[in-house]
Amino acid sequence: MNMMDAVIVPMHPEGRKFVAIFAAITLFLGLFSDVLFWVGVCLTVWCYYFFRDPVRIVPQGDNLVICPADGVVSLIQEVSPPAEMGLGDAPLTRVSVFMNVFNCHVNRACIDGTVTNVTYHHGKFLNASLDKASEHNERNSITITREDGTAIGITQIAGLVARRIVCFVEEGDTLAAGDRFGLIRFGSRLDIYLPANAAPSVCLGQTMVAGETVLAELGSLTARNGVAK
Repeated sequence: MNMMDAVIVPMHPEGRKFVAIFAAITLFLGLFSDVLFWVGVCLTVWCYYFFRDPVRIVPQGDNLVICPADGVVSLIQEVSPPAEMGLGDAPLTRVSVFMNVFNCHVNRACIDGTVTNVTYHHGKFLNASLDKASEHNERNSITITREDGTAIGITQIAGLVARRIVCFVEEGDTLAAGDRFGLIRFGSRLDIYLPANAAPSVCLGQTMVAGETVLAELGSLTARNGVAK
């Protein structure tokens, strides 16, 4: 990787129209005020930065669960997953990753597998860091299932600023760990529901990198009883 590749990060196509709008407004403001022009320049650069889509090096391992989002681990709880995910009624470990407006918002698959569910829900726009955001906010849930039947559920949750969840996949699509499956505009959270035999290898407050940070390892707990191997 050369110096320019490290500085100029590719932008996801979803961001092109927003950067164009910010740039047009900046040029218009420049007709009236130099100060407003430079404010607009800063906001345009931020918009480009928000929609960045950097290359990620995905850790290799059959049983690794890779974090699907950049951000900070805000919650780790035992809760029943949403019914539409098809993960059963028993409580599972849910890891929530909060993304602020400076994080990369491209979401990536946790494991290799087939998309077996995609369900969108209309909802509110509460602060995405709150526990109740999982139930009340606008959200999109997907389930990725491996060949051996192991499934992981991921919910994209809109936040205070976010007003648009984008999902690139449909039921039946095949994904590899680290593949892009969606993004959320402009501040949000992802909930990851781990299988019963997987314990999270992260802690509250930890900074996560989508497609690179190992979130958990399948088989790290015996199924159901939660006793470490």
